[in-house]
Amino acid sequence: METTKIALFNGKKIRKTLYKSEWWFSILDVVAVLAETPIPKTYWAKMKNRDKEMSQPFPFWEQLKLPAEDGKMRETDCADTEGIFRIIQSIPSPKAEPFKRWLAKVGYERVQEIENPELATKRTRILYKLKGYPDDWIEKRMRGIAIREELTDEWQKRGVKEQRDYEILTAEISKATFGITPSEYKKVKGLKRENLRDHMDDFELIFTMLGERSTTEIHKTENSKGVVKLKADAKRGGRIAGIAKEQLEKEIGRPVVSKKNYLSKKYSKKLK
Repeated sequence: METTKIALFNGKKIRKTLYKSEWWFSILDVVAVLAETPIPKTYWAKMKNRDKEMSQPFPFWEQLKLPAEDGKMRETDCADTEGIFRIIQSIPSPKAEPFKRWLAKVGYERVQEIENPELATKRTRILYKLKGYPDDWIEKRMRGIAIREELTDEWQKRGVKEQRDYEILTAEISKATFGITPSEYKKVKGLKRENLRDHMDDFELIFTMLGERSTTEIHKTENSKGVVKLKADAKRGGRIAGIAKEQLEKEIGRPVVSKKNYLSKKYSKKLK
């Protein structure tokens, strides 16, 4: 089994290495993605100095050997999943929440989880359970995560490289399904950095899944390539879900999009 690998977050490379039976990640790679800075070394140095002045040092990290740009193995500041979560919380970034989800998937992989991928899924379920979500909601959320991953995999294979393109395609599906973009949707629910889908109710999750799964199927059926064609497909896939949503709204006499957050007020306060 390889002890050093390259993981991808929305097309960006994150180096990781197996150490003490768990994955440790390159801090500089994480900082570069979240802070969107071309000089992650400087940003990371400032973070360490700032925390030192506040007497709140970052969790312990190690200098581990990872492949550098010149192909040689060089010592690099690395942190385990717990340490990376602390770093994420210290960097104001719109990518923080999706990066947390990504990290929950790849960061908790122990040796056993590499041999048995189902353990990673079980761990994610446990995390939602601990947050207070009921089993029926967790089932829909987990299915939604799988559908989303299948869609983004298709986008990557079919020519999407920039983070901005992922955001544009996602917005097209959302507009066609709900009439608003994800950023507008978060404003409706009064969210800021929180994950939108973690605050959706059953119908909101179901129509999100329908729009994304329809889009994936259209991509495959038409063997779509390039952002322009993928964008047109996204509108069509989202519209399929949008039509179904409109029919439901006529039947139940209320809009599907709600200002309500799925999480309880008690839990929301706990998060702050």
